[in-house]
Amino acid sequence: MNEGTLDSFVTPVSKTPSTNTSLNQNNESQEHSQSACSTTINASNIIGERGSGFRPRAGDVQDFEVLRDQCLQRGALFEDPDFDTVDSSLFYSKSPDKRFEWRRPSEIASNPQLFIEGASRFDVQQGELGDCWLLAAVANLTLNEKLFYQVVPNDQGFDNKYAGIFHFRFWQYGRWVDVVVDDRLPTYHGKLIFLHSATENEFWSALLEKAYAKIHGSYEALKGGSTCEAMEDFTGGVSEMYELNEVPPNLFMIMLKAFQRQSLMGCSIEADPSVTEMETPQGLVKGHAYSITRVTYVDITTPNTTGKIPLLRLRNPWGNEAEWNGPWSDKSAEWRFISESDKQSLGLVFDADGEFWMSYKDFVKYFSRLEICNLNPDLLTKEQLGENKNLKWEMSVFEGEWVRGATAGGCRNFLETFASNPQYRITLEDPDDEDEERKCTVIIALMQKNRRAQRKIGAECLTIGFAVYQLINPDSLPKPLDTNFFKYNASTARSPTFINLREISSRFSLPPGTYCIVPSTFDPNEQGEFLLRVFSEHENNMAELDDEVGMGEVDVKIKEQEPEPDKVDKANEKIKEFFLKLAGVDQEVDWMELKDILDYAMRNDVASNTNAGDNILINLLQTFCESFCQGSPLASTFKMEKAGFSKDVCRSMIAMMDWDRSGKLGFEEFKSLWIDIRQWKTVFKMYDKESKGYINGFELRQALNSVGYHLNTHILNIMCHRYATKDGNIMFDDFIMCAVRLKTMIDMFKERDPDNKNIASFTMEEWVEKTLYS
Repeated sequence: MNEGTLDSFVTPVSKTPSTNTSLNQNNESQEHSQSACSTTINASNIIGERGSGFRPRAGDVQDFEVLRDQCLQRGALFEDPDFDTVDSSLFYSKSPDKRFEWRRPSEIASNPQLFIEGASRFDVQQGELGDCWLLAAVANLTLNEKLFYQVVPNDQGFDNKYAGIFHFRFWQYGRWVDVVVDDRLPTYHGKLIFLHSATENEFWSALLEKAYAKIHGSYEALKGGSTCEAMEDFTGGVSEMYELNEVPPNLFMIMLKAFQRQSLMGCSIEADPSVTEMETPQGLVKGHAYSITRVTYVDITTPNTTGKIPLLRLRNPWGNEAEWNGPWSDKSAEWRFISESDKQSLGLVFDADGEFWMSYKDFVKYFSRLEICNLNPDLLTKEQLGENKNLKWEMSVFEGEWVRGATAGGCRNFLETFASNPQYRITLEDPDDEDEERKCTVIIALMQKNRRAQRKIGAECLTIGFAVYQLINPDSLPKPLDTNFFKYNASTARSPTFINLREISSRFSLPPGTYCIVPSTFDPNEQGEFLLRVFSEHENNMAELDDEVGMGEVDVKIKEQEPEPDKVDKANEKIKEFFLKLAGVDQEVDWMELKDILDYAMRNDVASNTNAGDNILINLLQTFCESFCQGSPLASTFKMEKAGFSKDVCRSMIAMMDWDRSGKLGFEEFKSLWIDIRQWKTVFKMYDKESKGYINGFELRQALNSVGYHLNTHILNIMCHRYATKDGNIMFDDFIMCAVRLKTMIDMFKERDPDNKNIASFTMEEWVEKTLYS
């Protein structure tokens, strides 16, 4: 064991409905006298192309070539203002226990190089940071040249364009980002303290680790994790995790096919929570991540038999003598049964380098967990696949989020809200080419975003999972599926558990058909972003199972509560009479006058009262008298306590109905508005069953549907972000604002889409005018 090395795995807590299970899972900066190129770098610069999803983020980014050219012109070395040589770049939970020095490679070794004779898995040596999970993935990365140079671009080095700046590319939640770092590295007594190469003057691995630490906020943020997390960030692939105490019968074939697909693989042995990296009698280390660098069948000939044996090649990222000492280990007797030509083709080397071979049987016996990262199909070239073109995966990917009170419905235990979760429909038409049962292989992976980078503010991983439902007659079912569907239909497949890891994935063998995937957190109202990916042998035709944004019919229950036509006419006459009295000379009301009218008119629920006309008369009379007597002793006689509409709602109502853009409403405009408000008020009362003054955000979609407005999950989420309380509730005033905004924007669009092609055109001036005045 390396002196001072500490690896710790994340402690995942898995949950199944009604069941909880626990599983086991790491200074003063010193300035240098060199001139620095950082004064012209805006402190607000962010990582190149950084974002949490597919859409690029607005604002300046750190462009490697631009920054390097600026430094070369000034004859200065780059200093990164976004990841400076300060304690917080090292640790977020404590102060360093020793005095670290940040040094550039030329201050650590003579003749520094990015690569010495290329990159290999032997360049990955662990230091004093518990990130063996990351190092196991880095070692695997070196086995695929195309992947490696995508992550570590070869347009940099210590040649005549050296300016103290380097860059690396990582896949982050749907797209690749370019991460710029300076080459000031943390040292102690002049030696690198974290990841380093076995060759003293080779620096690609140390700089790669620094860039990875930067996107997560600090080196400490890399302490503890699973190898598949890093493998995905290096490839954009989808990972699978297998517990080796429950091995599927075809696991070796899965591994062999994964190796042929250039997949990255890692493994580990579960540790005693009280003991970290304890070495077993067989030379293996518990609580430690290993790389699997080869999977193959090897011909074997013994005095008694001949045949093939499944073998694996593994590597300990320590890169030292800590190796497996059982059968097929370095110089073990079993190798005498392998021909010299086979030994040569395997590249067999017996060095104390952390790399060793073992049989598949012993691998399953002594290791606890296997992780496979299946590569994004875009990364596999025809040359890599060779004749095995059918090995290339088909992939679908969608971004989504769980929003408190809207789409964070929790697991199936919470039936009343489960249907509120985002839903995705996949259609599997063609079974696997070699599957005798005519079934389709599908890997479903649910990843939550940005949780590691948020550790310093206490944001740990949510407990996540998913369920899969078969849709027998998909076109006859509601979109999205409602509570009744989930009440009477069991899931066809589901994640093996709910667990607080960045990603949970599982492989399924499903009959051809149509399915719905429902990703969720275990408990309702847990908010977060996610990425859902599906890998399949053949095309899977994935889409969101959701409603279309637009207008529909008003719920018949609303219409049933309308007053009789003669009473409506009578009410309208009285409304007009008092409206004109309040409107003044111009016969129009501005937002303040509208607020006065609505506050009193709505106070007694006139919309649902059979004596609607009389109540309107009373309320408007009170409004008129209070306004007429304002400033006199009689004013208090007519003063009524009320919550009322906000000025923003009233202004938006004016804008919604103000066809002539006067900033006021005439009576005809007001009358149309009054009809809408009366319906909105009725709907709100229907869903506010206990008269608390708010409705639950989970009911917002249904409430708006009742008044004829249809919206999908994305619109629902942004409405709840904008209008819901912290508890996910929608107050009356905010519900009215939702309805006003929806009506305004839909009407605006339909005005420019007369042929119903779902396309509208606006000039910049028109768009700014219409969106500002709404």
